[in-house]
Amino acid sequence: MSLTRLFFDSPLSTGADIRLDQDRARYLGRVLRLRSGDTLSVFNGDDGEFHAALTKITRDSAVVHVVSSIETSTESPLKVHLVQGISRGERMDFVVQKATELGVKRISPVLTEYGMVKLKGDRAAKRRDHWQSVAESACEQSGRIRPPLIDEVVALNSWFGNRPRESGTDLVLRPDAISSLATIPTPTTKLCLLIGPEGGFSDSEYEDVQLAGFQPVSLGPRILRTETAAVAAISIAQSLWGDLGA
Repeated sequence: MSLTRLFFDSPLSTGADIRLDQDRARYLGRVLRLRSGDTLSVFNGDDGEFHAALTKITRDSAVVHVVSSIETSTESPLKVHLVQGISRGERMDFVVQKATELGVKRISPVLTEYGMVKLKGDRAAKRRDHWQSVAESACEQSGRIRPPLIDEVVALNSWFGNRPRESGTDLVLRPDAISSLATIPTPTTKLCLLIGPEGGFSDSEYEDVQLAGFQPVSLGPRILRTETAAVAAISIAQSLWGDLGA
């Protein structure tokens, strides 16, 4: 039986006692059926991962005692930044979940001309918080200790205007591109992957992409759904330059 892992958005240290809220206590007790004395691990993305023990659990609360640190090596050496055109329904959740499992460090959800999803204001903020929660849950399942950063929702052209001016390898998926990922030199710093939504990018967006210095690459002769393209591209990149080929 695998060890239960829990993400906490708070400092962790050996000897600390963590009080869980009602929702988490019910999740541990009713869903996972844990009892007082059971062991688990806890992590927060900054302080590493720790062995812990459940010292108290009721219907409405629980206490976890942090015992000792755990050495982990589950974070990929390849720094992947995924810029993803927002897709409908559960497709975006799927992309966030699988990108997290595959080791992506940062995800920027962007609004595009052909995208079917229109988000702004409170709705955009709530979706961003939801995706961050999806990423944290994916870390618990996959063994990662550092959830990817989920950026605020912005239009693609706004993202281009405000993106960090960092050196790296910038690629955009385009079905008619001549180059493949295998022809790209090994990234020396970070890899930025730009992927369109269900309807792809418009001609004007491809012009902006080119002006921003992104190199077009193809994933082969077949047209992939946006969520399939994200998983395929990240998997290939991790196999070529990350830790999937180790």
